[in-house]
Amino acid sequence: MSTARRIADTIGALPLILLGFAGVQPAGAATAEVDAAYPKAYSLYVDLHEHPELSGYETRTAAKLAGELRALGYTVTEHVGGTGVVAILKNGPGKTVLLRTELDALPVEEQTGLAYASKVHAKDAAGREVSVGHMCGHDLHISALVATAGIMARSRDSWHGTLMLIGQPAEETIAGAKAMVHDGLFTRFPRPDVVLALHVGNELPAGQVGVASGIYDSNADSVRITIHGKGGHGSAPHTTVDPIVIAARTILALQTIVSREVKPGEFAVVTVGYITAGTKNNIIPDQAELGLTVRTYQADVRKQVLEAITRIANAEAQAAGVSRPPTIERYETTDAVYNDPALTQHMRAALEAALEKGNVVPQQPITGSEDFSAFVEQGIPGFYLTLGGADPAKYEAAQAAGTHLPSNHSSLFAPDVDPAMHTAITAELAMLRDLLK
Repeated sequence: MSTARRIADTIGALPLILLGFAGVQPAGAATAEVDAAYPKAYSLYVDLHEHPELSGYETRTAAKLAGELRALGYTVTEHVGGTGVVAILKNGPGKTVLLRTELDALPVEEQTGLAYASKVHAKDAAGREVSVGHMCGHDLHISALVATAGIMARSRDSWHGTLMLIGQPAEETIAGAKAMVHDGLFTRFPRPDVVLALHVGNELPAGQVGVASGIYDSNADSVRITIHGKGGHGSAPHTTVDPIVIAARTILALQTIVSREVKPGEFAVVTVGYITAGTKNNIIPDQAELGLTVRTYQADVRKQVLEAITRIANAEAQAAGVSRPPTIERYETTDAVYNDPALTQHMRAALEAALEKGNVVPQQPITGSEDFSAFVEQGIPGFYLTLGGADPAKYEAAQAAGTHLPSNHSSLFAPDVDPAMHTAITAELAMLRDLLK
């Protein structure tokens, strides 16, 4: 069991009264406030969408967010954990509540055809020229947070306590949250009583939100396997130890981990996302590299799968007669996000009051991953919300046809900004005002 889950199980077992969240107060209709804030939020969204930045390089995005929040009266600190932003608004005694947005975009060439589609190219950490696009919705998250920040700043009579807004870098490489924690996020600044976040996607129609209690998403582990063979001429394979053939056998064998080793009913994914080897058709290279992503819910299954990957990679290499075993590296790792059950129940009631009960739907754990868990692992109850982003008509048509709309990270992913952003701002206001009432 992950640290985050052990902490959350303990905290979640406490009565709500001990956390100070007793009683449910409807968030009230914030339609007029949200409608008034939307045009500026949309303008910011278009600007961010046209100017995406890769993980760890979010300098313009961070400066834009910092400037917007500083203009609203927040005390803003920049360069926390890299390009991270922390904004504090104190409004008398009370709890401290943290709301997070992400800053980064993806190395994906946008194919949405939108008038404001990204045309940005940049160099990645390896120095390669790549297209960059906000194909995960972080631009919408930032814009909604700024709108929420403005409404909260202008309506201080509706809440009291400390509001802590953060812009987190490098979510896509699951490194930014840990970097901010290591840079003193919870020691240099007020330690929050609760941490909140949301994420847009096409799993639900715009206008709805999804709520999961307990496990929200999966553990994530990136694994790099470098197979060391013996290169030579393609016409004389008998003089070589071909790492490409070993890689092919390894890829097929890895698929038996989930189908033959993990107990049926337990969740696990082992995906080989890339294979890099060779430079020319008639040259057998010295090595081949495989890049894997591994997803699990349970700690024991995670351990089992990672050990099986190591065993299989070593065995396939040994069977081929290599003189050097493969190099196996685990990197970009994060635990599953765990929604505190008591806090989740409380937030569901606040969201139902603000969005209507039919627009707040129960949700099963998703197979994606993200590093929001790094905040929860500090012993702080957390709640992570799914924001519907699909055009309602397209969503209904896809459901009827049994097809899927473009997912996050697709070159075609484009949330239905209105009403998705209206819903995001309304949901954030409802949660913050309820916790800070």
